[in-house]
Amino acid sequence: MSKNPSLTLAFGTLMLTLGALAMGASVLFVRLADVGPFASAFWRVALALPPLALWAALSEGTRAFRPDRLSLLAGAFFAGDLFFWHLAILGTTVANATVLATTSPLWITAFAVLVLRQRVSRDGLIGLALCIAGALALVGRSWQFDPQHLPGDAAGLATAVFFAGYFLAVSRARASRGAAAITLVSTATTALILLAVALMAEPTLWPASAGGLAALVALALVSQVGGQGLMAVGLASVPPAFGALVFFLEVASAAALGALLLDEPITALQAAGGALILAGIVVARPRARPARAGEVGMETSGTGYREGRH
Repeated sequence: MSKNPSLTLAFGTLMLTLGALAMGASVLFVRLADVGPFASAFWRVALALPPLALWAALSEGTRAFRPDRLSLLAGAFFAGDLFFWHLAILGTTVANATVLATTSPLWITAFAVLVLRQRVSRDGLIGLALCIAGALALVGRSWQFDPQHLPGDAAGLATAVFFAGYFLAVSRARASRGAAAITLVSTATTALILLAVALMAEPTLWPASAGGLAALVALALVSQVGGQGLMAVGLASVPPAFGALVFFLEVASAAALGALLLDEPITALQAAGGALILAGIVVARPRARPARAGEVGMETSGTGYREGRH
């Protein structure tokens, strides 16, 4: 990695962008898999373990297989994220689940302000508002409030909270461990938790066709190994609050793949939503310059937040 803060930031942002696009493809693969939602969540992480173990062994040797507290915590958070995401899909509309699940940057920002006592810059808040508006536009008029969907809506909100916890845990873990080790340990933790859930909630774990198996393998390689691995790489050099905004591109990726492969055309409103998300990311991008006294959030020196108080 370059010592130039601008190049480091650009590299981290590129990795997060590619990771978000890869994770956005998960909706496509889950639709093509012929197993239940919790079984597909389990296979997503379980089938990712062999390539992740190879990556970890080649990059860090045997020490990569040693668990650490933050990576274990990240795995538990991600298990909660997938568990509640599938409950949301089953209990409310896909649009509601998507909107509520993409509120994770709000929780990350709230944690930074209330717990870490950090301030978010004005540009960061404007970028966050633009990204949220873009996500709402991508979902369009499909979003609706229905009292009967409240349990599913609550699960969608829980999804966002758990993903925020996962995101922050990986970001903190990157201060002391490599991306491969964190992704391996967290994924193994997630797999153990989801195996128990799937055994209790699903009639069978096994795909019924070769096509279903292929979809599960693609889900593991693209969305878990690619998406989560690239996210862990990128978070070493991008502040978490800004990195969370980049993951709004996951919604845009899902919409684009739906248009290309599932005959779900993108409307003018959805196109405007994608443009708003890109505008929000550009506005909120960290600047490699000194922050004003006491201000952090989206400002960075290339490695993360600046502390607002010492």
